[in-house]
Amino acid sequence: MKKRSDDNNPSFEDLIGLGDHSARKNYYPELAQKLEELETERNRYKWLFENALHGIFQADLSGHFRAANPAMATLCGYRSESQLVHRIRAIDQQLFVEPQDYQILLERLRRDGKVYRFETRLLKSNGEALPVSMNVLLKQEEGDITIEAFVQDISERVRDQARLKNLNEELEQRVEDRTNALAAVNSKLWEEIREREVAQQQLIVAKDQAEAANHSKDKYLAAASHDLLQPMNAARLLVAALRERDMAAKDGHLVERVHVALEGAESLLTDLLDISKLDQNAVQSDPSAFYLSQLMSTLESEFKPVAESAGLRLKIRTTTCVVNSDARLLMRVLRNFASNALRYTNSGGVLVGCRKRGEHLDIQVWDSGEGIPDGCLVDIFQEFNQLAQHRNGMRTGVGLGLAIVERTARVLEHPIYVESKTNKGSVFSIRVPLAAASNRPPLPISHVQSNSHFSDEVVLVVDNDRDILLSMGTLLKQWGLRPYTVTDAANAIKLCQQYKVVPRVLLLDYHLDNDETGIDVLEQLEQHFDERIPAAMLTAERADQSLKLFRELGLQVLNKPVKPGKLRAFITHALSAP
Repeated sequence: MKKRSDDNNPSFEDLIGLGDHSARKNYYPELAQKLEELETERNRYKWLFENALHGIFQADLSGHFRAANPAMATLCGYRSESQLVHRIRAIDQQLFVEPQDYQILLERLRRDGKVYRFETRLLKSNGEALPVSMNVLLKQEEGDITIEAFVQDISERVRDQARLKNLNEELEQRVEDRTNALAAVNSKLWEEIREREVAQQQLIVAKDQAEAANHSKDKYLAAASHDLLQPMNAARLLVAALRERDMAAKDGHLVERVHVALEGAESLLTDLLDISKLDQNAVQSDPSAFYLSQLMSTLESEFKPVAESAGLRLKIRTTTCVVNSDARLLMRVLRNFASNALRYTNSGGVLVGCRKRGEHLDIQVWDSGEGIPDGCLVDIFQEFNQLAQHRNGMRTGVGLGLAIVERTARVLEHPIYVESKTNKGSVFSIRVPLAAASNRPPLPISHVQSNSHFSDEVVLVVDNDRDILLSMGTLLKQWGLRPYTVTDAANAIKLCQQYKVVPRVLLLDYHLDNDETGIDVLEQLEQHFDERIPAAMLTAERADQSLKLFRELGLQVLNKPVKPGKLRAFITHALSAP
């Protein structure tokens, strides 16, 4: 046990109240620990202060250094911080290049208590100016006011800014020089532009004249085609009636020659109209979902008699697939494929089928013809291009069919493909997007035989051309039908009342006299008989707007000159419908 210290020589514990008889002695361990932590913290701050990368200094408001770290001495070019503190007696005069900067700094400190990114220049020991950025705090403790500053050397950034400024000045000078050079060139260009403007005006005038001539040509072609198709339609129907009659071989040969000549003229006129509309971008696609079997049935009805007359086999493999396309334009492509295949096939046959390709369907037309040479696969889609191969007895055409196919496929946005082997045959295909199955079932497929005969069914024909009425009446009567021919709706109703008949099928011309149309006739007849009568619109009208109207009304369209095979197929289908 320690002896108690005498009063004349007290120990440290006695002085701070931790002697043997003090109650505070119980708190000594905690106090010692706190003192140790404070010492550690002080040492840490001291280490940070001495080893900081940026300069740090403390000063009073009068501008005298209180302390500085080694980094600050190094920035100012001094060997040590003590040398810096002893040399600099007045910061505003000896450290700042511009003393007024220090006064500005003090004013901002007094106002805000802190200043960030204060840029100025400090004097180094060798007299050089050092650009710096400062973060400065104003600290007040027990009446003592201290300035604490953290200093960063920004000389590299200042040099970069100087270099950038020089580069900008050089660039501006170069731009000015180039501008002067361009101004000289522009003066010459303006002279050329004025000359070109004169030439351009002349080209515009020439272009306008060409477009006007082209527009006039299209209007003339459309008007002339309508006037030509009317008598051609009458002649075509009469020749069809003659072909089906028994006559002498010599007379039959002459009729066949007339038939071939009319087909050639009709094909040329139709192709010219189609290619003209496609080149003017006047054909628009109107896609919808429909069963492809409907087109396949029509294709078979139309081309089976053609194949039989050429001694060829035509096989149509139908499908239950629903596609998304424009049925009218797609049918035009398939017709051209089938027509070309039959034309260039001398023996064997033609097959039309489909193959699924993911979300698309390839509609393919195969033939057993002589094939297409490799070097001609691209040229066959050019206008008026025909292969030199031997053809069967069918008409040769004018070389616009595949050009129409290529343009029509472009409107539909359906790719087309061709493969061919010489002496093996060819396959033409068009890729069509598949659609979801329709809730409406496909139309029934009627397989029409070329020798089908009718049983005195009543057919009403309305046309303002009496030659067409005569030809149509002759052909329909020869098929075994009972035709009634009139020129307008009023006479149609009067005739039906007179003979007490209800027509089973209506064949209506679109453009009639006195601004009456086939649609007006249809509406009046259906209102009179109070029932829906199967009807077909026989017209030379090929405008997209009119064709869209016919489709909306559910009317079958037979373009003039009407093909007897298509007419027979429509009547057969209409009569077989429930």
